[in-house]
Amino acid sequence: MLTGRNLTRTFSSLSYVRLCASRSLISSSALCSSASTVSSIRPSLPSPSHSHSFLTNRQTLVPLHPFLACLCHSTPCSGLMELKEVLQVLEQLAPLSLAESWDNVGLLVEPSKPRPVKTVLLTNDLTEPVMEEAEAMSCDLIISYHPPLFRPIKRLVQKDWKQRLALRAVEAGIAIFSPHTSWDSVKGGVNDWLVGGLGSGQVSVLSQALGGASHSHKLEFMVRSTEELSTVMEELKACDGGTALQYSINRPENSGIHVSVTCSESALTLSVHTLSKHTTPSHSLSILKLEKPPLPGHGQGRLSILNQPVTVATAIQKMKSHLGLNHLRLALGSGRTLESSVCTVAVCAGSGASVLNGVKADLHITGEMSHHEVLDAVAKGTSVILSDHSNSERGFLAVFREKLAVRLPDSVTVVVSKADRDPLEVV
Repeated sequence: MLTGRNLTRTFSSLSYVRLCASRSLISSSALCSSASTVSSIRPSLPSPSHSHSFLTNRQTLVPLHPFLACLCHSTPCSGLMELKEVLQVLEQLAPLSLAESWDNVGLLVEPSKPRPVKTVLLTNDLTEPVMEEAEAMSCDLIISYHPPLFRPIKRLVQKDWKQRLALRAVEAGIAIFSPHTSWDSVKGGVNDWLVGGLGSGQVSVLSQALGGASHSHKLEFMVRSTEELSTVMEELKACDGGTALQYSINRPENSGIHVSVTCSESALTLSVHTLSKHTTPSHSLSILKLEKPPLPGHGQGRLSILNQPVTVATAIQKMKSHLGLNHLRLALGSGRTLESSVCTVAVCAGSGASVLNGVKADLHITGEMSHHEVLDAVAKGTSVILSDHSNSERGFLAVFREKLAVRLPDSVTVVVSKADRDPLEVV
């Protein structure tokens, strides 16, 4: 999911951060004096195997990244990060393109006055106690797994608790970001963490994520000459908003020129209409629909064939420990007992019935299912463990904190909320 350019920027940014944090490498005056001076510090920088060099092979000076440029000022380098830079790191950890189409992910609240991000608060849900916690620590960015703003709103008023929280964030200059189903889908995300509670195994994705494709159809046709080819291609280019065409040309002997062009869904009708104006292309036209490529390891839900099968009773204890809970809800599958063996387990964090439905496994684990969904699973001989919705997700916050913290400079503190909790409890 990461392009070479994005990877370069990521590793380069980290290099600059480390450079800023270790000011003993070089003084600001020495750095800014000349290209030869910059060349002299090159051995202290990461090797090309980890990031692209700051200099070309001919030792020519390239523009300084803001992190490195800060060393050229009289003030000490603070290694501070702007919001947009933190968002880039979040995108690299879990691309928002992996989120479900119905979801509302990404930056939900953006302060009008930009400021460096010094404190990041991770929470499963943004509630009033969590907002009070964020305000008390002068938080700059709240990463709320569940989006606090989900449905379209027409007004911001105090009587609605979610709108109240959004207003408080704006007034305090706190940004709010939500990853939600992108964290569920990404390899190494919430669902991989959840299924790992029962130990290692052969893990597969239940609902495969697909890559985004800018072009959805391929048009194949013939033209008689290079002159006709040039005319047709210019007209097709105009159909897709003037964007560059992706095409290939084959010249079989004595049969004209075979052309293959990809186009977007929005440009398909107009492109076909354009080709219909030309005799040879219209008579030879064929249209192929392109499938989106699967993204191995990414998607909703996980199925694990356990390397070491366990009993239902052991599975319960393992999941209690993994989720940090004293109680779980259990429905034994038809004909099963607490001593029945669990060789296969299917999981989906949150409300996972739609993903788990029809999946053959000894055990289903999710946060919540309806009464009738549980009955359906039990009738098929599948046992069900329910933890309540957010309890199946919250433990991943500590895992993500480590992943995020190592990618940010020391000037940024990443904290997991202490006020965040599932609204339901056993009494």
